[in-house]
Amino acid sequence: MINILKKNNNDLIENLKKIAGTNNVLYSYDELYTYSTDSTNITNPEEIAQAVVFPLSTKQVSQIMQFAYKNNLAVVPRSAGTNLCGACLPKKNGIILDFAKMNRILEINKNNLSASVEPGVVIEDLQKAVEKYDLFYPPDPSNLKVSMIGGSIGLSSGGPHSFKYGTTKDYIIDLEVVLADGTIIHTGSECAKNVTGYNLTQLFVGSEGTLGIITRALIRLIPKPESKRVMLAYFDTLEDTSKTVNDIISNLITPSVIDLMDNNTLKTVESFYPSGLLIDKTAALLIEIDGFKSALDSQYEKIIEICRQNNSSFIQTAATKEEEERIWISRRSSFGATAKLAPNVLTEDVVVPRENIIKLVKGIREICDKYQLKTCIMGHIGDGNIHPNIALDLRNINEFQNFRQAKRELFELALRLHGTLSGEHGIGCEKSEFITKALDINSIKLMKQVKQLFDPKNILNPGKIF
Repeated sequence: MINILKKNNNDLIENLKKIAGTNNVLYSYDELYTYSTDSTNITNPEEIAQAVVFPLSTKQVSQIMQFAYKNNLAVVPRSAGTNLCGACLPKKNGIILDFAKMNRILEINKNNLSASVEPGVVIEDLQKAVEKYDLFYPPDPSNLKVSMIGGSIGLSSGGPHSFKYGTTKDYIIDLEVVLADGTIIHTGSECAKNVTGYNLTQLFVGSEGTLGIITRALIRLIPKPESKRVMLAYFDTLEDTSKTVNDIISNLITPSVIDLMDNNTLKTVESFYPSGLLIDKTAALLIEIDGFKSALDSQYEKIIEICRQNNSSFIQTAATKEEEERIWISRRSSFGATAKLAPNVLTEDVVVPRENIIKLVKGIREICDKYQLKTCIMGHIGDGNIHPNIALDLRNINEFQNFRQAKRELFELALRLHGTLSGEHGIGCEKSEFITKALDINSIKLMKQVKQLFDPKNILNPGKIF
């Protein structure tokens, strides 16, 4: 790709100002460097955007894409920049489209169980807004207080409630998308059911901005559960922990959340946010059940019975909303708490069939011990999605090289266990070199053909996925 405006950045800036307005274009080096990073903490000083633009409308996005298409400029869509796979790093300079100012909840329709939103809407804000209508948007990534819906759709993010309710892909009805040449399309309709033609909506969900720029989404909502119960069950062995999960499911109970925290996570979180976690236990399960009050008591009693049958050494049950919140803050603090162990935290996101979860957790521990990496293991044990949070100092070349090698072995382990590279964090540029190990050559060939069809000049978030 030839960027004909790279040597004359003034022309680029002036053209972008005409489209988006002077106050919505950044171009100083410090600003460009800041927006050319994300939560992977890995930035190449030579891979810095030439401009950052804050569009205010779909029309402006379309005009920017027409300009970029004409001038062979790369365009990288960005939401909060909290992704963990390098999905919004400008690998070929160009323009970053930051959607922080397109942050309106356009409509909440209780009758249709839907919400129309712009990509800059923060997920927690959306959840709170729909709750006022007794509705529920389940996808809840751990960074939901800052994570935006556009990035969440681009990566098809999930969260603890994915076990019962599914991930972002299960809640997108229709998308407004701007294509590489500025063309605006809608991928679905306002209907809950739609099999009219190919499912273009799901093609864009999880595509990491490589096929088009999402400017609006129609999101499916569900009725808010009447009540919930939250508990922490502690175990002295991983085997008992895993068997408890299987036994709960075998007894026809589907918890809304069933998450794992290993001993290192318990100790690190308790040090960071003291809340009474038992730090001498091998692992803990955070279990949440929800639904009608009348049905929860029997489910709760059965789960307690199953935990005790599987040698749970202690069970904490939240008796108040404050205690519920304390447990949830402990769970969501795991990434931030790990940052207390070293200057940087890098987290991975592998998935295996649930029957192989113990092999995965033990294998992760062995790999990280081998390379002397401080690791806190947690994740969604109910659907086999585990997140090792690895604390290290990226300035230390040996530590960084050890991490790169450990990551390679971690991916190889997951694939040997019939798993895959990502359940909710995406591929970005950090996992792209491994995709040939996870997918067959014909599938990759077809995906590249789809990319070529939608983006013939390779200007949409280049260097990601492949």
